[in-house]
Amino acid sequence: MKIDVYSSTGTKSGSMDLPASLFGAPINKGLMHLALVRQQSNRRHAIAHVKTRGEVAGTTKKAFQQKGTGRARRGALRSPLLRGGGKTFGPRNNANFQKDMPKKMRRAALFSCLSFSAKNGCVVALESYPETIKTKSLSELLKKMPVELGRRIVIVLPAHHKGVELSARNIPRVKTILAGYLNPEDILQARHVIFLVDAIKVAEETFVKNAAELKEVEEQAELVHKSIKEKKASAKKKSVAKNPKMKGEKSAAAKKVAKPKKSSESSGSSVSSPSSK
Repeated sequence: MKIDVYSSTGTKSGSMDLPASLFGAPINKGLMHLALVRQQSNRRHAIAHVKTRGEVAGTTKKAFQQKGTGRARRGALRSPLLRGGGKTFGPRNNANFQKDMPKKMRRAALFSCLSFSAKNGCVVALESYPETIKTKSLSELLKKMPVELGRRIVIVLPAHHKGVELSARNIPRVKTILAGYLNPEDILQARHVIFLVDAIKVAEETFVKNAAELKEVEEQAELVHKSIKEKKASAKKKSVAKNPKMKGEKSAAAKKVAKPKKSSESSGSSVSSPSSK
């Protein structure tokens, strides 16, 4: 797969081939979804928190005597049944939303996201950028490139580059990220992904060490596909096995539909017999 390469002035200087190890992987949308949900849930922090009856400040003295008042029995005023008391089964700030995923599945999901964005024409390459820190120059460069300003744009850098990082932080919806920190969320949310030429080499060295590892990732992705299909097929078989009446009802309905045809043929023969006599 080829992409266009642009110079620091915004003019097209040529094209380059994307490595198949990163941008030629099979697109597994189910795996991409799992990786995205994992990333977002691991970033989640529980904020909502309510107090139980043991945490609410208040007296533990019995409100009034047990008998003789005519009212219902009442103990402590911190009961969840009373106003100002504790809450029952409310949200707590110790909730754990952490999810885990094997390393090979994470890599396969990342390769699927990169391949998906490349096939949709969202990936562009940039030769280099000067060390000057100026937001205006970077915005003018983006206007000259085939990029929609106002949409999410991710610039992938091989290493820390002050000229790009400090110039881009004041442009809305433009984000810079290092090649070693590529992740599914930033790639899928971005309308355009701009790779510096050296960043592609760094990403390949970081995430793909050899061809054997790439084959293992592809095989694991295929196994995930097959397991999902097998689970669906087994679920269908179990549902049919649990309800054997379904087959009988279907066969009976088919017989009922077929019986009127036979009766009509027999009636026709009975009508023709008197005329023959």
